[in-house]
Amino acid sequence: MQAVMNAEELSSFMMREFPQVSGDFAIEQLTEDGIVMRLKVAERHLRPGGTVSGPNIFALADVAVYLAILSRIGPVALAVTTSGGIDFLRKPEAGRDLICEARLLKLGRVLAVGDVLIRSDGLSDLVARANMTYSIPPSR
Repeated sequence: MQAVMNAEELSSFMMREFPQVSGDFAIEQLTEDGIVMRLKVAERHLRPGGTVSGPNIFALADVAVYLAILSRIGPVALAVTTSGGIDFLRKPEAGRDLICEARLLKLGRVLAVGDVLIRSDGLSDLVARANMTYSIPPSR
């Protein structure tokens, strides 16, 4: 499906609608079937022991699928997560941002399903894998 919002428009949407977290994430690239995003890891994302916390890894997956959906349907702020699951596979490398590749497996009228792979920047081993389902409001 063709993108209707580009990376700049998605970033502006995030700054407008979610200013409290928009600076944590960066869109690296829109792809044919999804999006590549970065979590700009900072001290506030770390848990004791110096690794990125699970909730922050989950947030990266959630935001990535959300923006992948919006890139295809436009700025529908009320699209919401209805289901999410994550497998934490290994500890992220200290001092590296996290990169996620989210792809939309299904984009229907009322539901969207995405699959997400997360790695430490520059490394090939997976840190986490997630699946997310979103409900899309009927107004689109």
